Amino acid sequence: MGDTTGGAVLVTGAAGFIGSHLVDRLLARGERVVGLDNFDSFYDPAIKRENLAGALRQGGFRLVEGDIRDRALLDRVLGEEPVRAIVHLAARAGVRPSVEQPELYADVNVRGTTVILEAAVAAGVGRVLYASSSSVYGGNEKVPFSEDDPVDHPVSPYAATKKACELIAHAFHHVHGIEAIGLRFFTVYGPRQRPEMAIHKFTRLLAEGKPVPVFGDGTSRRDYTYIDDIIDGVLAALDRARGYRVYNLGESATTALLDLVRMIAEELGVEPRMEFRPFQPGDVPITFADVSRARAELGYDPRVPVREGIRRFVAWFRERNG
Repeated sequence: MGDTTGGAVLVTGAAGFIGSHLVDRLLARGERVVGLDNFDSFYDPAIKRENLAGALRQGGFRLVEGDIRDRALLDRVLGEEPVRAIVHLAARAGVRPSVEQPELYADVNVRGTTVILEAAVAAGVGRVLYASSSSVYGGNEKVPFSEDDPVDHPVSPYAATKKACELIAHAFHHVHGIEAIGLRFFTVYGPRQRPEMAIHKFTRLLAEGKPVPVFGDGTSRRDYTYIDDIIDGVLAALDRARGYRVYNLGESATTALLDLVRMIAEELGVEPRMEFRPFQPGDVPITFADVSRARAELGYDPRVPVREGIRRFVAWFRERNG
């Protein structure tokens, strides 16, 4: 249980996949939560509103609709009630779209994070956690990836923005003494996952009897991390992390793309059909988290192996789609 007496927790990107799960868990442990979201049309805003339906029925939650780049709005929100910490999850997501829209990604992710940090300092909020990404490791050949590995060679604009956010957070920590905790998420999945993300997209296509697009030869591997484990890690960081720190949050196990497709098909009770396509710019062959720092310092202990996570996801998908 965290400190629930020193003010609310502001969650940016509160209506998104990870954000809405975090809001629910914070409320469940008695926190007061302010959610900020601009209901961007990157995917259907109605899905995001549904994500927050339960939270909006609770007295401890307040939703503010607006953009993280709007400094005046942030100043107003942070001035309306005491806020003890900000968990900054809002961002333009996705490696491939960032190749098409690098300027937008830099504006939302890098400038947006800078505005959040500036507003936090001005309002006297001493603690900001922010979402980084496993993508900062680029084509790192040393596995598993450790927080001490060099991350100076991103292979997509999205990855570059996430690395930039870590640097800006360090600068604010150094200059202003703010606690700035970066969380490198590794391929998060589970109920409410964005519809264009691999596991959700593959499940939908296979359920409809359509082939799954496989970029490359299908041997690329990802450290798929179930949402409950990620939220456990975020809450542990909120409660225990100090100063300037970066943590990997992953399952610390990898699954090949072909095996993932077969696993989903098996859970759905269908034959897997695949359509092989060229390798995509910005993609990497493997992500694999060394979580020993998070284990030692936060007590992070991921518990949901990918097969169990897929079972839970498919059950959620069926419930929603009949």
